[in-house]
Amino acid sequence: MKTDILAFGAHPDDVELGCGGTIAKLISEGKTCVIVDLTKGELGTRGTEQTRKEEATEAAKILGVSARENLGLKDGFLVNSEEYQMEIVKMIRKYRPEIVLANAIDDRHPDHAKAAKLVSDACFLAGLRKIETVLEGEIQEVWRPKQVFHYIQWKNIQPEFVIDISEHLEKKLEACMAFKTQFYDPTSKEPETPITSKDFYESLTYRAQDLGRLSGVAYAEGFTSEKLIALKNFDGIVW
Repeated sequence: MKTDILAFGAHPDDVELGCGGTIAKLISEGKTCVIVDLTKGELGTRGTEQTRKEEATEAAKILGVSARENLGLKDGFLVNSEEYQMEIVKMIRKYRPEIVLANAIDDRHPDHAKAAKLVSDACFLAGLRKIETVLEGEIQEVWRPKQVFHYIQWKNIQPEFVIDISEHLEKKLEACMAFKTQFYDPTSKEPETPITSKDFYESLTYRAQDLGRLSGVAYAEGFTSEKLIALKNFDGIVW
C-alpha cells in the first residue's frame, strides 16, 4: 500500500495534537496518509486501553486517513532497540511513504523524544538492502522516505518551517477532542493531568494562531527537519 504521508506517534493522540491540521490539509488536497501509533497509551491517567482504541478510531475517521495501526510497544518504556526498530521498518516498507512525520525531538514526555529518534533510525534502516523483513509471509522491498519531519508538542521548539492550517484548524480540534477521556471535560470525575485543563485545550488554538502571526497566516503548525529543505522556486510561499 503506497501512501504519501506516514505519521508516527508514541501514543494515540500525539499525531492529532502535533500535526492533525497538516494531515487534514494534505488529505483535502488529494494526498494519502496513514497513522501508526507505537503504543496503546495504556499508562494514561484517564480512560482505558479500550477507550483509547475507540477514540483513535474515531479521530482517524474525522481526519480521513487511509488506515491506522498500533504496534503495541510498551508505553512509558520505549527504547531504541533492534526489536522496536524492525517493527517500524516493517511499517515504512509496507506503506512506502514519501514523507514521515514523527514526534518532537525534545519534549516533556520522555517517550516523545525516544520515539523521534526511534522512528528516525528506522527510516534509515528501512533503506538498507541487507536488512530483510517479512510481513504476512512475504519478503518486503526496501524503502527509505525522502523526508522526516518532526512536529512540535508540549515544548515551544523553534520550528524550521510551518504549514498553513487556517482552513483546517476546526477539523484538528475535532480530531483531538475525539479523545474525550484525555482532554478537558468539566464533568469528568477522573484525576486532573496537565493535558486535561481548559488552558491546554485553548493552547491548541492560540499556539497555532501565534505561529500563524509569525508567518503571515491565520493558523499554522510547526515542524523541524532532519535535512536542509531546497525549494525549486518561490511558488507556494506565503508573502
